[in-house]
Amino acid sequence: MQLLFLLFIPLAAILMIMLRSPAKATALWFAAVNFVYSIVLMGSYDSTVAGYQMVINEPWINLPGLPLIHFHLGLDGINAPLVFLTTTVTLAAIALTPASIKRASEYFVYVMLMSLGAIGAFLSLDLFFLYIFHEFALIPTFLLIGIWGSQNRQFAAMQLTLYLTLGSLVLLGGILALVLWSGANSFDLVSIQKQLAAAPLDAGYQSVIWPLLLIGFGILISLFPFHSWAPSGYACAPPAAAMMHAGVLKKFGIYGLIRVAMPFLGEGAEAWMPVLWVLILGNILWVGYTTVAQKELPLMLGFSSVMHMGYMFLGIASFDVIGLTGVVMLMVAHGISAALLFAIAGEIQQRTGENRMDELGGLAKRMPFLATAFVLGSLASVGMPGLANFAGEIMIFFGAFNKINFAEFAATGQVPALLIVCILAIWGIVISAIYSLRAISNIFFGDLPERFAEVRDLETFQERAPYILLMAVLLILGFIPSIITSNAHHSLTFLMGGGN
Repeated sequence: MQLLFLLFIPLAAILMIMLRSPAKATALWFAAVNFVYSIVLMGSYDSTVAGYQMVINEPWINLPGLPLIHFHLGLDGINAPLVFLTTTVTLAAIALTPASIKRASEYFVYVMLMSLGAIGAFLSLDLFFLYIFHEFALIPTFLLIGIWGSQNRQFAAMQLTLYLTLGSLVLLGGILALVLWSGANSFDLVSIQKQLAAAPLDAGYQSVIWPLLLIGFGILISLFPFHSWAPSGYACAPPAAAMMHAGVLKKFGIYGLIRVAMPFLGEGAEAWMPVLWVLILGNILWVGYTTVAQKELPLMLGFSSVMHMGYMFLGIASFDVIGLTGVVMLMVAHGISAALLFAIAGEIQQRTGENRMDELGGLAKRMPFLATAFVLGSLASVGMPGLANFAGEIMIFFGAFNKINFAEFAATGQVPALLIVCILAIWGIVISAIYSLRAISNIFFGDLPERFAEVRDLETFQERAPYILLMAVLLILGFIPSIITSNAHHSLTFLMGGGN
């Protein structure tokens, strides 16, 4: 029952808001309770015990001729940090949203629905509910952008809807193929894992299912070249929606590949690996250089978020427990840093009425707190040591290098393709530094335009608290990454070992 509270808390907040309780105060208090509870659960995970903990497993549909569907929840070292990420970003997103926002009750209900859907998707061990919870979280995303977004919000919401619907349909095809061809006659991941451990899928079946899952999850993650929905969607989304989707929901695709595809489809993945390498470089280099060319801060952050998905895919391509541990760490770190930067971008646009970086400048004189927060978030995104993203990225590179056969390279002189991918991916860090440092320089330093002479910084603790929370998480996880990596490594070793 412990895991049900993570779902009941946002649901209770939604019901109370619908019964006319003060919208922001209600959402904020319940989000704070869920945040604290997620920390307790993450701390109570026992890494000496194999498999899932605090399990809830109840039959939902059990009819002859249909695959079994169970309401099956479980916690391990992979999804516990993602639940923590969800509750952290939810709390910050609600805290920085003014209570006076138009249609406030509806707005905060949608944010809590996104949080509820994300938590349910991360905790679900049944493919049916894993899929349904994620789709459930996407509906309020469309509404938040379409109703509260800035200019071009209808186009952005429609584009995002079309892309993500396409991705969901492709993903559904991959899930159904996995369930039907596995022979497990169940959507339950544990049952599928046991069945495939005893009788692995034929390589031909794997080579069909893997690209369906890769493309389906990949579109949800903004894998190149299916990425164009993300920057424009985030650029016109209200800050809370951009924080929740870029910071949390986008991680569902990477999580899904780790949870659903990696343990079962090793041969299929190997067959498609050259294609994945090309797509990884598309995310890192093509999207990276596109990010450098951006003139507006929200668009730059949107493309930057897409670019950094390439590093997570590099960890997937490593098929190495160390690399995958880095992916889990980077999912949390990127989620926090992206949420922080999108929140600051929203504050800057709201306070100055401007988002073109060349039209800004010198704002550190008027906004020292926001300038500090933006610098810290940008350095985390680049991978500065001491901040959370660094630990994730370096483990991903270690995992990728572990996959390279250097002895064969030394003997034959033939450069492995993955080595080239890794070297070019390292160059992507330089690209990140270029656009991040340029943004810091253009926005916060130099001459302050006269029209911004009276711009106000965040002055009260109440205004600063959500930013302090996100910065504190980046620093704590940067100095003590083992909070996440130890349990994640344990669970990934169990998962990739076939659950034995």
